[in-house]
Amino acid sequence: MFNSSIHLVIKKVRIYLTGVLIFSSLIMSRVYAQPEGVNEHKFNSTYSGEYLNRVAFPIGGIGAGMLCIEGNGSFSHVSVRNTPDIFNAPFMFAAISVKGVKNGAKILEGPVQSWKIFGDPWTGNGSKLFGCPRFEKASLSDRFPFGTVHLEDSQIPVEVNLTGWSPFIPTDADNSSLPVGGLEYTFKNNSDKELECVFSFNSENFMRIEAPSVWGGNYVGKDSIMQMDKGFILEQSCFPDKPYYKGEFAIFTDEPGAIVDYCWFRGGWFDSKTVLWKNIETCNTPSNPVSAGATGASLFIPVKLKPNETRTVRVYLAWHVPHSDIRIGEGSEDDKKSKIEICTPGSSCCSSEALSANYEPWYYSKFKDVREVSNYWFGNYKKLKNKSGLFTDTFYNSDLPSEVLEAVAANLSILKSPTVLRQKDGKLWGWEGCFDLGGCCSGSCTHVWNYAQAISHLFPGLERSLRETEFDINQNDSGHQNFTGNLPIRPAVEHTESAAADGQLGGIMKMYREWRISGDKNWLKKLWPNVKSSMDYCIGCWDPRHTGALEEPQHNTYDIEFWGPNGMCTGFYLGALTAFIKMSDEVGDNSDQYKTLLEKGKRLMESELFNGEYFIQKVKWEGLNVHNPVEASKKSIGTTYSAEELEVMEKEGPKYQYGAGCLSDGVLGLWLAKISGIDDNIIDESKVKSHLLAVYNNNLKLDLSNHANPQRAGYAFGKEGGLLLCSWPNGGQPTFPFPYSNEVWTGIEYQVASHLMSMGEIEKGLEIVREVRKRYDGRIRNPFDEYECGHWYARAMSSYGLLQGLTGIRYDAVDQTLYIDSKVGDNFTSFISTETGFGNAGLKNGKPFIQVKYGSIDIKKCFVSNVEQSLIK
Repeated sequence: MFNSSIHLVIKKVRIYLTGVLIFSSLIMSRVYAQPEGVNEHKFNSTYSGEYLNRVAFPIGGIGAGMLCIEGNGSFSHVSVRNTPDIFNAPFMFAAISVKGVKNGAKILEGPVQSWKIFGDPWTGNGSKLFGCPRFEKASLSDRFPFGTVHLEDSQIPVEVNLTGWSPFIPTDADNSSLPVGGLEYTFKNNSDKELECVFSFNSENFMRIEAPSVWGGNYVGKDSIMQMDKGFILEQSCFPDKPYYKGEFAIFTDEPGAIVDYCWFRGGWFDSKTVLWKNIETCNTPSNPVSAGATGASLFIPVKLKPNETRTVRVYLAWHVPHSDIRIGEGSEDDKKSKIEICTPGSSCCSSEALSANYEPWYYSKFKDVREVSNYWFGNYKKLKNKSGLFTDTFYNSDLPSEVLEAVAANLSILKSPTVLRQKDGKLWGWEGCFDLGGCCSGSCTHVWNYAQAISHLFPGLERSLRETEFDINQNDSGHQNFTGNLPIRPAVEHTESAAADGQLGGIMKMYREWRISGDKNWLKKLWPNVKSSMDYCIGCWDPRHTGALEEPQHNTYDIEFWGPNGMCTGFYLGALTAFIKMSDEVGDNSDQYKTLLEKGKRLMESELFNGEYFIQKVKWEGLNVHNPVEASKKSIGTTYSAEELEVMEKEGPKYQYGAGCLSDGVLGLWLAKISGIDDNIIDESKVKSHLLAVYNNNLKLDLSNHANPQRAGYAFGKEGGLLLCSWPNGGQPTFPFPYSNEVWTGIEYQVASHLMSMGEIEKGLEIVREVRKRYDGRIRNPFDEYECGHWYARAMSSYGLLQGLTGIRYDAVDQTLYIDSKVGDNFTSFISTETGFGNAGLKNGKPFIQVKYGSIDIKKCFVSNVEQSLIK
């Protein structure tokens, strides 16, 4: 996949014995998490007690990397080197010491989560920051992109709030892509006496690259901590033949009285940490200068608090890692760069041509180093915070159910995770999710990203870059699209992989969506020849006999091929045809033949593929252009046939079909059409609703204890509830149903829920949402990391569709028209984001209104439930 040397290094040396072990040798003060059942977590509310167990709130920029603030205030998931590093919890912490107060020195964190003490990677060596006093109680509340940890302790009269955030401003992609984070520590004196305190922020140089060794602590190159005004820079320099080692992380403040210790005490074993804690405990504030061999640094800030006074100390974080060793796929002519020697042996300089052969982040095109990032961050901090706060206030100014707001906001965290990359020219590229030490499933996989609805509304320009990659870079002259793309983004050498039917057809619907959201006809016209080529390829590949349904084997999001016509892929086909016809009319192309196919497909799907309750698959492997399922399977993932499987195939046909099953994605294509603004009732709405009700009745399990799942059960199991991908209520389950069929995926749960809501089945949709968020309540899963094949899985951004499912709010920039089709009554307020601005919209006593809070939204007409109405002034 990519040069993984750096990841292997990191993995092998996560022992940290020489650095972090010191604190586990001290007395284990308040080690264990708070007892279970302290209070019950309510949706869209504070996490505390047992519900704080797995909370980790991401901060960072789109495609810029992240770090997480855990529910107790500690730092983890530090992934700033252009790749995930999920278990990276470096020796970095804040502390406070109150002069004259017994036990007045505390790490600014709550109790350690009990699961970390035994079972976390490398805890057999006890190598974690557990052994020093910390606050007795902690809780976390989130209002994306702000996460606030509240700390209390009976031994010191200081109440603490830590708010962590990074810019998130819809329509402003660049400022939302900065490699920065803000930490605001607010202290309140709850006593009747003036208090003298020392706040400190302390960090080892976690940017250093560790070389493999038994006990750790063996680093390549020189240890380097650099000076900056009121702060320090953790640095790893470029290394011969390894430019991707280079990285900088700045930690600084704006406090005029800040004292910086650039060099912790240098000694053996645990000496440096022992001295560090003694300094903290005694309010000593050394100011050692930059010196060779420094392993860590500290910021010390004296804080005086009058009785009942509140004071906030800001800590700014910024990072800059300009290069990577990530290169995905085989390109064409430009791939010759990969054969250039990255560095001249023995030198530390690298040619720009060679470096560009691998992925480099967008921010490197704007900032040459971390000092430039820091200057911009410091100079624009208040403005960016105000704008991000405006988004927060606008988003949460809503009457929608709390479980919906929680589900939507929690999954916006995906945009701050390493799932998303943004290359130097600004184009977006995504993994499907994050493995522990690298991305999972590369290339902005079209059939996974079909589900994601957030980016197209919040950052439409970034979403359009995905379409440009699909139809321009990843598509050849015949119209075949590779459903995954290279990184850096560039054409593939060959188009040998099967096209993805749901991915490629979904892209045509999303082309329509992006056109209507942007209002940019020139953009549509520029890509139109390739869109037409893609549509014609889809017809020739999967419907060569022009039946109106897809018959030839259709690769899809389950990583296999469906053989024969089925509701899922044919729904995509009909949605794409409808979108294509509308776009043809706009550019002046004749679409008669496509209209004929659309009508034939409608009749076939409503009759032959509808069993009276839901849409099914008619498995077919004879009379097709592809004659041999066994040979065809060799191009797919894990579907080659053993001798035993061949016997089953003789009786049942190709492996991994769903046949008579009730598929949760059975009308997925129609959902995508509807949410993209293609409101044409492509298929009889009563039949679509019947299918969704069948999915709800048959696939939603409120208790999975008796559900047999030999697949990946960690997504939902035992007493938990969830929506199964498929069931066979009328029998007929194949011996080998399609992979994942017994699993539960949040991205599918949300799309079914929002589709049900749009059909008026509000409570059924909400029930599905509640089951998802109960699984992600912080006890055993991170509320801000819905995972599937990897952490922060992109499919979960289907949750953004819940807003439209409930309210029907949609803005069409082509006609400058606002649409509202409320399923929540005549009085509600919701969030709306467009190409040019965001705000609140809804109904007051049945009358439509919009309040633009940022930018502008030009509206000429408004339709409420298909009836034109005037907006309330």
